[in-house]
Amino acid sequence: MGAASLNRRDCLITSCLALSGLAKPAAASVAQSDLIRLSLNENPFGPSPRALAAVRDQLGELCRYGGDLGAALTELLALRERVPDDQIVIGDILKPLGSHLAQGAPLGAEFIYSEPGYAALVDAARPSGGVVVGVPLNSRLENDLDAIAAKVSERTRAIYLVNPHNPSGTVSDPAAFRAHVRAMSKQTAVIVDEAYLEFDPDFEKRTVMDLVRAGENVVVFRTFDKMFGLAGLGLGYAAAPPALATSLKRAGFGRVDALDRLALVAAAASIRDIDYVATTRTKVAAERDKWYQLLASLKLRHSDSQANFIFFEADRPQTEIAAALRSKGIDIGRAFPPLERWVRITIGLPHENAATRAAVAELLR
Repeated sequence: MGAASLNRRDCLITSCLALSGLAKPAAASVAQSDLIRLSLNENPFGPSPRALAAVRDQLGELCRYGGDLGAALTELLALRERVPDDQIVIGDILKPLGSHLAQGAPLGAEFIYSEPGYAALVDAARPSGGVVVGVPLNSRLENDLDAIAAKVSERTRAIYLVNPHNPSGTVSDPAAFRAHVRAMSKQTAVIVDEAYLEFDPDFEKRTVMDLVRAGENVVVFRTFDKMFGLAGLGLGYAAAPPALATSLKRAGFGRVDALDRLALVAAAASIRDIDYVATTRTKVAAERDKWYQLLASLKLRHSDSQANFIFFEADRPQTEIAAALRSKGIDIGRAFPPLERWVRITIGLPHENAATRAAVAELLR
């Protein structure tokens, strides 16, 4: 399929080996991947050129730990989010955060989230005695904020909201979302996962980072895996209330000296590339619109996704569609019970999307 079909980690490894003169012939690398990979919501348009340059520049420094770079990235993120440095916790911390919150709570403390949904944080709470409370999406496949608020009780330890939601890609009305988050944070911690929010042109209006700045019991999580195309390096961060951030760091989470040096420089360079997000957002939106045109022609119901994936209802189980597409060299991943007939497909490169749309049209027309 060509180098574009390689996953991001393979591409980075190949690039690094090429720079050191150890790379295998291109044909061998291409042969490692036979699938169009549209299953994990990766950004196939790749990282910012500045991020790639920063990685190349650091290859000679791999003998060094990344503490100095981690401190610099913390400062940069604090400036970006307009919060003090000590409220930034760097790392892929959703699972550690869920575990940490459960360990500090009475046995049976409840963790509320929308289902189907990304469950890394709430699942991490289970081994420490946390009880997961799933709340179905509303009729528009959005977080059902009223229903979630109604579930809050003295047993609630945290609420986990993903906005835009995964797998539906929907966003909540910004005023209603902010009001609900503020109100619920008076009763318990609210973690808002904004992993896909950069794909929405109304990012500034929709983010609830202002609630963190205002001192509410709100945590905002972001990642460099999605919009910034750094899934192969796996780095995220949270802006949290001071007490929680301090508690996480004392527990050993967010230690900048333990983070990947290449991930740190790539993340910092990505933030400094002010044109990258807008350009990539436009590319993704154009491809997403082509999907919506096809779904309209097939008369298939779909969510109003503002993320880098689409979500639609088919006339048969998702598992059947996934198997049929897999036989054609296209991987779209798993189903999302209880929405067994709904299909999530990541936005890929234009030629990958065109091939997948043609295959879906053939299956469902």
